[in-house]
Order: sequence, then C-alpha cells, then structure tokens
Amino acid sequence: MGKTIRLKSLFFKATKIATSELFFPASMWLLSRMTIWIAMLLLAPLLPTPSGGVAATFSLSVFDGWDSNHYRIIANSGYEYVNGKGNIAFFPFFPLILRLLMNIGVPFEIAGVLVNNLAFFGFLYILYFWVKQFQNQSIARWTVAIAAWFPASMFAGVIYTEGLYLLLSTAALRSFDCNRYTQAALWGAFATATRPTGMALIPAFILSAWKQRKPPLAYLAAFVTATGIISFSIYCLIQHNDPIAFIHAQKGWRGSLGFTWKPWWKMLMQVIIGNYNYKQGYIKDILHPCIFLVIVACGCCLWRDRRKISAAKVDYGFGVLFLGLWLLAGDPLINTISVFGSFYLLWRYRQELTPLSLFYGFCGLGLLMVSGGTWSLSRLVYGIVPPMIAWGILLSRHPRWGYMTLGFCALLLFTFSLRFAQELWVG
Repeated sequence: MGKTIRLKSLFFKATKIATSELFFPASMWLLSRMTIWIAMLLLAPLLPTPSGGVAATFSLSVFDGWDSNHYRIIANSGYEYVNGKGNIAFFPFFPLILRLLMNIGVPFEIAGVLVNNLAFFGFLYILYFWVKQFQNQSIARWTVAIAAWFPASMFAGVIYTEGLYLLLSTAALRSFDCNRYTQAALWGAFATATRPTGMALIPAFILSAWKQRKPPLAYLAAFVTATGIISFSIYCLIQHNDPIAFIHAQKGWRGSLGFTWKPWWKMLMQVIIGNYNYKQGYIKDILHPCIFLVIVACGCCLWRDRRKISAAKVDYGFGVLFLGLWLLAGDPLINTISVFGSFYLLWRYRQELTPLSLFYGFCGLGLLMVSGGTWSLSRLVYGIVPPMIAWGILLSRHPRWGYMTLGFCALLLFTFSLRFAQELWVG
C-alpha cells in the first residue's frame, strides 16, 4: 500500500513538472504576444497620427511595415538588383515560404504573421530544453523570459525574419551540441538562407568541433550548413552575374562594409553628451551631459556605500538610475548595452556556456561589428541567441535584477509595438 502511494506521488510530481515545462514557454509566448497585439491593434488606432508616422488601423497592415514591404515584393515578383542596389540584400528562405503559402491562397499579411509568430513559439521551446539540458531549469526559465520579453522580440511578431531565424539557428545549435549532425546541417543550411548572421554558424561549428574533438561528421555538418548561402550566391551569379550581389546591395543601407569607429563613437557620444550636442560638434546644451554626470556620480556613490545599506535598496537604486539614464539617452543606450553588455556576459560566463554557444556568440557579434554601421543593433544582437543565455545565467542568480529587467523590457516592448504600428523608426 505504501509503495503504491509513493508511486502515485512520484507520478503526480512528474506530471506537474512536465506540465510546468510545457506551460512556461507557451505562457511567455502568449503574454508577450498579447502585449504586442494590444498595443498595435487596440491602442495604436486610438492615438493621433504622429509626426513622421501614419495613422494606425485595426487591421493586419500594422504588422506590415518597413522591411516587410521588401519581403512582399520578393514574394510577389522576385528580386530586384540594378546598379548594385536592390532588395536582393534580403535573404530568400522567408519570402520563399510566404510565396508557397500565397500560392495556396493565404494572403501575404496572414502568411507573414503566422510564419513568424509560430516559428517564434517553436524557438522558445527549443531554447528552453536546450538551456535546461546544458544549464538548469532556473536558467532556462530566465532565458526564455528574456527572449520573449526583450523589446526586439516585437520583430518576431510582425512580418520580419526574426522568429524564423531564431527557430532555425537555435535548432541547429542544439542539434550540434547533442551530436545530431545531420539535423544540425539541415537546420543550419536553412538558417544561412534566412539571414546573413547565419554565416556565423559555420566557423562556430568548426571551432566547436575542434575544441571538443568531435568526429569528422561534425566538420561535414559545418560545410553543409554553408549550402544555404552558397545556393543564394549561385542564384545571384546566374540571375545577376554577381555571386555576392547580396553583399553589394547592403551598401544601399550602409555606406561601407567593414569596421569603422565613427558610428560607434557617435552612439557613445549620443549617450554621454546627447544627439543635439553631437550634431553641433561641441557642447551647446549643457543640460544633457550634466544630468549624465549626476547619474554616474550617484551610481558611484551607491556602489561605494553598497555594504552600508541593504542589498534591496542598492538594487532598486541602480534600477532607478538606469531608468533615468534611459529617459535621458533613449535608444542609443539600449544599442550600447545590447552589444557591449553581450560581449561582457559571454566572456564572464565563458566557462559555463557550451563551446558552441560561446563561439557562435562571439562570431555573430563580430559580424555585427564589421557590418559598417550601428543601425538596428539591438534587433540584430537579439537574433544571436547565446547572449540571451548569458543574460539568463546572470538574472537567475540575481532575481531582483531579473524582475526589474523584465518590467523594463515589457515597457519597451509595448512602446516599440506602438511605434512600429505608426511606422515610426524602431530598429
């Protein structure tokens, strides 16, 4: 009788754990997506038309803005490339899926929203079980929460490639870490056909195989991963007589490729002295740098006296100071933290991340550093999953920071959604 009771207890405990594991990623997906939908479909149409934007309407058109128009043109009529310019800078796998759905009667807006949102749903589950396998459940939960609520996750809800790329790249990374090289090669090939950042998977696979002394099949998987971008290159050669047309076309958005210090210096100066002073070439408005110095001074004093006051007061104090700094500097601050904070956390937790996560994280961030500019940095960093895991490790050990971070991210996610619905620049 006692044995039967113990077995039932173990069964219900296992059922509860399994249910929790299945429920958590889904709840994070649903709650974060509802935040986006409420902002874009319900609140944005009630707001007046902003300067430089458009009046939002209660329709799927709010999900179809900025880069979405390029995917619409590609899905409907193919690529354009004339005199080194055109939409061929956008990789083909996402519009190809949309074209297939449109061929069976699914409208473009519905196809784009469904593919991106469902892919993001799948990504959160793969991310959860991957991180849980190589870290623990607490880190997996925090990582999924950050992935779902980070403001750039808004782009995984509109007609962009974020959700699809995160699904494909994370599936490739997890498969490789689990020694399933055929699956890693397949998912990796699709990823390199979806976004340029997918190219970072190739050196990451090779370096990880070398570091962990994996079998030759692992190296083969790395080379097969390149078939996505190689196929696109062959298409560019046949159709436009330029095998790297997708690189040349990037100059339509970025003046040059390769590392250049000027945009990074500009981003830093926008935080420290303000955009207005930077444009003037000297400090004409002293208010911004003065407020910045006051915030930094308060932060230094709080750090110096951190052992004299409670840990909660220190944490909340830094939270208030960060909020003030964001109100002062805005998007440049988010971009700066996204890049340099990710570099720092990857290095700090380098012993705890899998070698593949570490190599892919640094390779992906390295690609962004040599992309020729700082446009859309927070969105592009968001597409590289290992920094999310590093943030998950940090926040799992400092839950108070974690809850403040999630609250701030939810606020930004809501405002980003409003701005996108009104076709204001987000990233």
